Amino acid sequence: MIPLRASYQGLSPYSPPKKPCRVDLSDNTNLFGVPPAAARKLGEFHAELLARYPRSYAPDLRRVLASGLGVEAEWVTTGCGSDDVLDSALRAFLEPGEVLAFQDPTFVMMPLFAKVNGLRPAAVPLRADFDVDPEALLATGAKVIYLCSPNNPTGTVLSRASVERVVDEAPGVVIIDEAYADFARGPGFVDLALTRTNVLVTRTFSKAFGLASLRVGWGVGHPRLVAEVEKARGPYKLTQLAESVAVATLNEDPPWVRVWAQEAVANRERLREALRAMGLKPLPSEGNFLLVPVPGAPEVAERMRERDVNVRAFQGLTGVGDALRIGSAPWPLLETALTALRESLR
Repeated sequence: MIPLRASYQGLSPYSPPKKPCRVDLSDNTNLFGVPPAAARKLGEFHAELLARYPRSYAPDLRRVLASGLGVEAEWVTTGCGSDDVLDSALRAFLEPGEVLAFQDPTFVMMPLFAKVNGLRPAAVPLRADFDVDPEALLATGAKVIYLCSPNNPTGTVLSRASVERVVDEAPGVVIIDEAYADFARGPGFVDLALTRTNVLVTRTFSKAFGLASLRVGWGVGHPRLVAEVEKARGPYKLTQLAESVAVATLNEDPPWVRVWAQEAVANRERLREALRAMGLKPLPSEGNFLLVPVPGAPEVAERMRERDVNVRAFQGLTGVGDALRIGSAPWPLLETALTALRESLR
């Protein structure tokens, strides 16, 4: 007899509606290309290394990331994507049955991570201006509070005042997910991770860095905090190939990353104007995507897929309603998406 966990009943694997489409703007990845150093490292990789385990805890990547921040490697953790770092952090700091508080709406994996780790999710609606509600978050009494800025799926950013209040008054750890920080105008909140003992900031190589397939994420925080996350993550979360490509990209290609992040932002704003001309009202965004309120968004997205264009549909988002999330991309792809959207709204 298979011993089933009662808390897993009703859970389903993460599977957003998706089918192969010529234009796929559904996952906010970098469609402008691959960093040159990454392509070179792939070509240089020795096949015999595939038979060996990677070095545990990705020491080279930790060292390079830490150097860029002006700290020791003990301040940095890594994982199989930043969502792995997030999942590990929840296991590190919360016992089953305890509360995880997070803004709502936000990254769809957070409620799922809460459930699979036996936690009690406490979703706290964003305010009308899409900033967090510090009083409501703190009132949950949660030992871990998750924030996301720029927020996925809204694209909106959190105010410094609200985030600092949560950090200052939280009874435990505050995790700040900055997967889209490379597209934002401000510096983000890494400084809080370097100056406070209860803040973990996570980032990823899956968006601006164009390495989504290799699954490389990282986090920064006080060494005592990071040490606990390292206990929860396991030693071999990054392959040797993934680590070497990430290190080469950090060392050689920051200008490439900046150029194409700027292009993604420029095309995002060009897309915004085109959507407004259609009578739609996309939300403010500092990510590489726009969230566009559209009644019946799931049905509209399905009609777009029939036209070989994939975007992400959300139904009944708190404070938003039904909406489409459209990732930025080279302009010809966005033109194709706009045509499919116009036809699908008729």
